[in-house]
Amino acid sequence: MTTPLTIASGRRPDGATVVTVVGEIDLSNHDALGTAIEAADGPVVVDLTGVEYLDSAGLSVLFRHSERIEVVATALLAPVLGVSGLAELTTVHQAGPAG
Repeated sequence: MTTPLTIASGRRPDGATVVTVVGEIDLSNHDALGTAIEAADGPVVVDLTGVEYLDSAGLSVLFRHSERIEVVATALLAPVLGVSGLAELTTVHQAGPAG
């Protein structure tokens, strides 16, 4: 069973929009991520620390917006972002271990 996707937007003190994503990003729901990024003005930090699964459809959304996003990812997703080439197009921050 897949984990439902939850997306929330907020702002950092510096004014940058933060799009926080929790769950699984796949072909069935990747449009919601694209919509959330497109709705934000200015630079966007995409927080993927709550994402358990990211397929090529989700990656395509991140690639499409790579010029205006920064990504925060866990050690689980960071290699995928590197191998895919996304880390060469945008800044990818690896979140530290939980706890």
